[in-house]
Amino acid sequence: MNVWTCVGCSAMPGRYHGEPAEGLIGRAREPAVLEGLLAEHRLVTVTGRAGVGKSRTAAAAGARGPWRVVHVHGQGYRAGTPGALAAAVRRALTRVGGPPSGDTLLFLDDVDPVHQEAVGVVQRLLGAMPGLRVLVTSRQALGLGEERVLRLAPLPHLPAAVELFLRRAEDTVRGFRAEGADLRAVEAICRSLEGVPLAIELAAEQVALQPVRDLAAVLDVHQCWLRGERPALRRHRSLRATVGASYALCEREARIVWDRASVLAGAFNESTAAFLCGGGGVEPQRVPSLLARLAAIHVLEPVRDPGGPRPPRYRMTRAARDFGAERLRAAGECETALERRAAHCRQVAETARNLWATGLQSQALALVEEEQEELTAVLRQSANRPDQAGTALETVVGLWFWWVVYGRAEEGRDHLLRLLPLCPAQGAVELRGRWLAAWLGADRDPQSARALLDQAWPQAVMTGDDAAVGHIAHVQGLIALHEGDPRGAAEHFAEAARTIPPRPAHGPAPAVSLAAQAVAQAALAPGAARRAARRAAAQPGVRDDDWATLLARYALAYVDHHHGRRDRALRRARRALAAQDNALAVPQGYEALRALVAGIEAGTPGRPRYALWRCGETVPGRAQRVPAVDSGIGVNMGGSSSGVSAVGPYTQSVKE
Repeated sequence: MNVWTCVGCSAMPGRYHGEPAEGLIGRAREPAVLEGLLAEHRLVTVTGRAGVGKSRTAAAAGARGPWRVVHVHGQGYRAGTPGALAAAVRRALTRVGGPPSGDTLLFLDDVDPVHQEAVGVVQRLLGAMPGLRVLVTSRQALGLGEERVLRLAPLPHLPAAVELFLRRAEDTVRGFRAEGADLRAVEAICRSLEGVPLAIELAAEQVALQPVRDLAAVLDVHQCWLRGERPALRRHRSLRATVGASYALCEREARIVWDRASVLAGAFNESTAAFLCGGGGVEPQRVPSLLARLAAIHVLEPVRDPGGPRPPRYRMTRAARDFGAERLRAAGECETALERRAAHCRQVAETARNLWATGLQSQALALVEEEQEELTAVLRQSANRPDQAGTALETVVGLWFWWVVYGRAEEGRDHLLRLLPLCPAQGAVELRGRWLAAWLGADRDPQSARALLDQAWPQAVMTGDDAAVGHIAHVQGLIALHEGDPRGAAEHFAEAARTIPPRPAHGPAPAVSLAAQAVAQAALAPGAARRAARRAAAQPGVRDDDWATLLARYALAYVDHHHGRRDRALRRARRALAAQDNALAVPQGYEALRALVAGIEAGTPGRPRYALWRCGETVPGRAQRVPAVDSGIGVNMGGSSSGVSAVGPYTQSVKE
């Protein structure tokens, strides 16, 4: 079985193009591709998610060819009526007269309700009638060896989706136009509906009832309520009914996995789904095969090739997610699923923190980037769930390097300032949250940062938390730098370096403070600055810490340059810059090193780039990179304190 994927016409971005001859907006290529497959092969199946336009595209391709088309619609028959499809095919072929010839195309349309029978019927027909060609539309392929499959994707280009909406809206409200803010709202609607033609057409009918800007806001929250009167098929007149037809194709276990996985906003892997969906009659080891089943009917879209070398990842389509969420609430399992989702994100953060602390920083970054969409959604939604504030705070604190090193200070600080008042004041996580919030706000709001440190300091001293004492001193140094006091800053950094353990489980290593001390002292105490920079580069484990290594190398080059050692400084800076191309992509590192090299070459002293320590904003094109390889890390929830035992069990069973 060979598979082709069609992703729409190549419309020019920003330009709404004309409707093709077949009457299918945004489908200029697909009928021609399908016609070519039919010319070469006897069995072709068009698959795709509900409402994507399989039947229209197949009908257009059939009309283009030289065939005599015999159309049989599978929706009129039920799986519980054996032989119904075969009888319908016999009647249809009899009506056209005579045995099928080389110009006969049997069009089996929408055979999902009788999929198993369709497999047998097609297999027998192809064996008995050599002149027959068969075109099938279905959410899933038949699975026959001689079958060629065309996967029909949603409209991939926004202009085509917008044009479809505008034309259908004009059919509903004569003279309808959308410009400016209204046009942007239409674009938002089409993006929210993921380019699915049926959903776009149903949404366009709503312009008679509400402004497009209001419609865009509503659809951003929920979509299954969409309905219209224009579609010929009754189940196409409601998005809920359309998606529900796919739901009806699933066995009960697959439905439960669909419902529970609907709480996931982003892409997920099999282990995440097993943790989230297992229990309540669904064995965790069964979940991967159930995911594959849901992917086969396009409820889930593979984010990468499931048959590739890396573990598969899936994303639930938006309409299916909304439908599943409705069913999950009806089953009374929504709270449990949300608790498990929050626990999963906490464990992702804990795993990433541990990777960073043990020198596997590239893997830590790859893991967070891979899970970023889910992490962001959970943290944002925690604003409305005070009962999960503690779990959310642990997640934010565990991701300290994501906020500090990768220019996301404002986002991290906002989360912390919202969550800290909702959590107990004396916990270890709350202590780390306060010095982290102070660090993230040291530049923007030093007064508030001091207040947070004043709250954290007594607790750190009373509990004997040396790492927290040292990190508080480090943040005090950053505040002093912001206020133009490099001498005071150097003293705070020196205290931090003395106090922070060599390999702290949470937060930066002492090499980070030593490098900051060296740069702060460069103009005040050259000898002390040089010693601090060398100590930073010689710290235990610094070679496994790409960020600390970058800071130490920058400090060494900067101190050499500041004191006239031009050639040595230039060599150091260039080596550090070259190393950045092959190591962890630290946003401010590139800019700081490039500026230092330029200053050395120009013979100007230059200003120290304190942004390397100050949580500066993201440098475009560097922090948002996608890792070249998979993180390679599986977040195993079962044996951890954040596992299934830490959250409530599901109560329903798969038994009827």
